[in-house]
Amino acid sequence: MRFRNVMLVSGKLFWSLKHDRRTMALILVAPVMAMLIFGLAFSGEVKDVNVIIINNDRGASIPGKNVTLMLSEQVISAIDSEVLKIERGDDLDAALEKVRSGDANSVIIFPANFSRDLMAFSQGEMTNATENIIIRSDQSQVTVSQEVVSQVMGALSRTTEEAGFSNPIHIDASDPVYGKGATFLDMFVPGIMGFVVFLLTTILTLISFVGERTRGTLQRLLANSVTEGEVIFGYTVSFSIIGMIQVGILMTIAILAFGIIVEGNILLAFLIASLLAVVSVSLGILLSSLAKREAQAIQFYPLIVLPGFLLSGVFWPIEAMPYWLRPVSYMVPVTYAVNGLRSVLLRGWGITDIWVELAMLLAFAIVFQFLAVITLRKTSL
Repeated sequence: MRFRNVMLVSGKLFWSLKHDRRTMALILVAPVMAMLIFGLAFSGEVKDVNVIIINNDRGASIPGKNVTLMLSEQVISAIDSEVLKIERGDDLDAALEKVRSGDANSVIIFPANFSRDLMAFSQGEMTNATENIIIRSDQSQVTVSQEVVSQVMGALSRTTEEAGFSNPIHIDASDPVYGKGATFLDMFVPGIMGFVVFLLTTILTLISFVGERTRGTLQRLLANSVTEGEVIFGYTVSFSIIGMIQVGILMTIAILAFGIIVEGNILLAFLIASLLAVVSVSLGILLSSLAKREAQAIQFYPLIVLPGFLLSGVFWPIEAMPYWLRPVSYMVPVTYAVNGLRSVLLRGWGITDIWVELAMLLAFAIVFQFLAVITLRKTSL
């Protein structure tokens, strides 16, 4: 091996990179973007979780004093208001309906004898508390529901320690509104399923479409009285079918291999993932107009992977992202697919409950299709 020839080849590579501004920009920008997105997406804590508190506590009278002690209110005031956004309620059915509709994550119920039992236990008048704090939550978001329980437990512990009481009260979260028995895997798999559909379909479409352009096939099609719109829609049909096949494979694996919870209509979940495949095809065609060859198409990989994985709630809940970053999550199509899949599979929601997610995916597909036709028309002139 001759060192001079090695250096000539290496120098030639750097010379070609010098004149490829897009590649140079990606080399410099991609690491910065990756670190910023990773750091910002995973630096936050769960915040702004809507909960409803129903306080049935009747309080307890202090012996020798005409004072009623409401220990439940002390516990509620000890909850971090930045983490849990507390709404008061007195109708349990109405509160649970808000959880079912997605307007709240949990209902926290303090029992009628909360203060009395706590005082009696601390004074040695009873050996066991008769009632617990009950939390009815939406456990389709496992991380968020666990944070709700943690906040209530922490507030209860701080209150009893400051009052000098023993604490016989427990948190009963065994009867959730949604996702009973759900684990992190049950939440994670639907998210990964949506992300994989988005990633594979977008990349496959992008590379294939760029390949058609570099081989001259696309130009020959346009020269034979085929319009730009017909080309786009033709590719959309074919690659969407491929994407739907991938969806079917992924769902089969998720259910049979991982045994994820399926509460809703599996065909509706398939529709959501299939709509995401159409969006991904449209995005892949749109991005292909910015790449002149396959090597440049690969450069879009981090631009697709990072937002799709980190900002859509696949792994880390949107509630745990910095507040100002959350609106960006709703600019990523995968977010709506992940929300829809979890709502159908873990909550058992129907089409009337997830129409927003379906409408947004359809809107993304239409916009990307329109832009793809426009860009193809300009690049083919």
